[in-house]
Amino acid sequence: MRYITLLEGLTGTTVLDCVVDEQNNRVIFLVKPGQVGLAVGRNGVNVKRLRKLIGKDVEIVEYAETPEKLIRNSLFPAQIISVRVKTDSNGRKIALVSVPPSEKGLAIGRGGRNISRARILAKRHFDIDNVLIQ
Repeated sequence: MRYITLLEGLTGTTVLDCVVDEQNNRVIFLVKPGQVGLAVGRNGVNVKRLRKLIGKDVEIVEYAETPEKLIRNSLFPAQIISVRVKTDSNGRKIALVSVPPSEKGLAIGRGGRNISRARILAKRHFDIDNVLIQ
């Protein structure tokens, strides 16, 4: 809650959710659609200022009403061909994300950071158990 108030006060954006990811030493903010630019600031000034204040990496993701769009937003800037949500034989929801071969590394991210962000947000907001890159 403290981080949400900090970002909102700093930027004037509406923060819908905040996830503290201790494993990757980062805080992921989910902001209202259309407010990512305002939250990041010109040349990333707000993200840099917030990183300095809280001592963790800061990531901003635009909220979406559908799991497909939220996963697409959380994997930005990777180019996504499609996102399909399926239920496997065990009843678990799985999102299959298709990306061009040249974008696979970008979608996964260094050390799996980007795909981890997508998995965290998909689970938290749409109860999707796994996100797989194809």
